[in-house]
Amino acid sequence: MLYLTEAEVRALLPMPVCIEIMRDTFGSLAEGKAVNQPRRRLHLPTGAVLHQMAGAVGDYFGTKLYSTHPKHGAHFWFHLFDAKTGEPVALMEANWLGQIRTGATSGHATNLLARPDSAVVGVIGSGFQARSQVEAMLCVRAIQRVYVWSRNEHRRKSFAEECGQAFGAAVEAVESAEQAVGEADIVITATFAKDPVLEEAWIRPGTHINAIGSNNPQRRELPPGLIARADLIVVDSLEQAQMESGDLLLAWTAEDWKSARVMELKDAPARRRHPEQLTIFKSNGLGVEDVAAGAYVYEKARAEGAGRRLYS
Repeated sequence: MLYLTEAEVRALLPMPVCIEIMRDTFGSLAEGKAVNQPRRRLHLPTGAVLHQMAGAVGDYFGTKLYSTHPKHGAHFWFHLFDAKTGEPVALMEANWLGQIRTGATSGHATNLLARPDSAVVGVIGSGFQARSQVEAMLCVRAIQRVYVWSRNEHRRKSFAEECGQAFGAAVEAVESAEQAVGEADIVITATFAKDPVLEEAWIRPGTHINAIGSNNPQRRELPPGLIARADLIVVDSLEQAQMESGDLLLAWTAEDWKSARVMELKDAPARRRHPEQLTIFKSNGLGVEDVAAGAYVYEKARAEGAGRRLYS
């Protein structure tokens, strides 16, 4: 069994490749050739939480386990198994695995849903998930400008500088959330906010939104007016969204989930129907995404002799 560090995972899993992996993974879900198990959580009186999410696709199945604590952070691990034999084949540190596949899934959704001429990205949030979101947008559209806002001035300026240097893009830190999204063709919300981080009136017709910050049923980044206005809302999994998507759960009744304007990413149209459509991708993150990305990393590591063998 191979052991792979964060640095090795990051080096072996480039964003453009991961976007293609996510495209294929959702294609497999559409064909009934992949399986996803929604996230499960174990809450402790200490404030610690154990999270588990699993899936299967192709020759592999696996599970991501991670612990979180409000004072002590998060720790991510991914376990990969051979689907034919059940044997464990890899153990990976999985912080970067999750960040890359989350960005890549948004990249896949954006490639389907955003206008082909989208050129401006507005980002609210400058934490660990926002960086891979920016990278993915640059992979799927000819982006000319990226505006970013977050509450901490130093962090948003550092984020803009880091992304600009890393990706060779024009990334600018701005003074308000409205300024970040007001001219955007693609909007990204990547925050830990409990309440909406933007206003419905700020969003222009024809905008595509990737809401990726929350998978808590009591938290939301988008206001209910924006949810009501959207022409199409795409989720990675309806089953999981009905458990975790506060953006939708706090805005909708049970009947709204049956609407024709909400669908899973595996069933999303290959392109937007009209340039003035307002589209939303609400991401929660799926275990099958980790399996697909982790399987690629494992096979790449074997081919390149990377990683450390724990036992044969």
